[in-house]
Amino acid sequence: MRADRAPSSVRLVAVTKHFPVSAVSEAVGLGLRVFGESYVGEAAAKRETILRETTPSSSVSWHLIGHLQRNKVKKAVAVFDCIHSIDSIALAGEVDAHAARAGKIQDVLIQVKLSEEDTKTGIEEDGVLALAERITSFNKNLNLIGLMAMPPFFEDPEQSRPYFRRLKDIRDTLTGRGIALTELSMGMSNDFETAVEEGATMVRIGSEIFGER
Repeated sequence: MRADRAPSSVRLVAVTKHFPVSAVSEAVGLGLRVFGESYVGEAAAKRETILRETTPSSSVSWHLIGHLQRNKVKKAVAVFDCIHSIDSIALAGEVDAHAARAGKIQDVLIQVKLSEEDTKTGIEEDGVLALAERITSFNKNLNLIGLMAMPPFFEDPEQSRPYFRRLKDIRDTLTGRGIALTELSMGMSNDFETAVEEGATMVRIGSEIFGER
């Protein structure tokens, strides 16, 4: 392997957004256990079906990889095991409050905006430290485990490398400030190999598994 890393050090998040629940069921049968969705309602419906079909020994984990609106937080906390897209103190506080009411410790990642694209969401790089410090000060209902980023799309995955490297640098800076984070969610179907080389611990792959939508 070019990254010189054990395959077990990288978690595959199979992105099933806009694919039917039958695709999820088939993937579960093939051994996949972590699924990424961008929309709370779509994920909730799929989760209910999969819960009826699976046993505890084949339990499935659901990750929210899309932007989270504050009016969807309560349902998102009920549906998702991990939320990759925390991008403000206000949103973090809302998730924390609903997790506390649910008696849940919610795994979260901070989404960092590393490009100037209007279509990309996330907190600007200079706000990451303050947000991370605020999350770790909450009442133990948020478990901050890492960072997430989405570079611009490039035909050549090498062009994504500086973005992945930058996210890792931010993570290392936080670690130096006493905020130790284990996860880097970065890399998709077109550039996941480059992301793994730069330290990704979660890769979000849809079309390479399920085909084009």
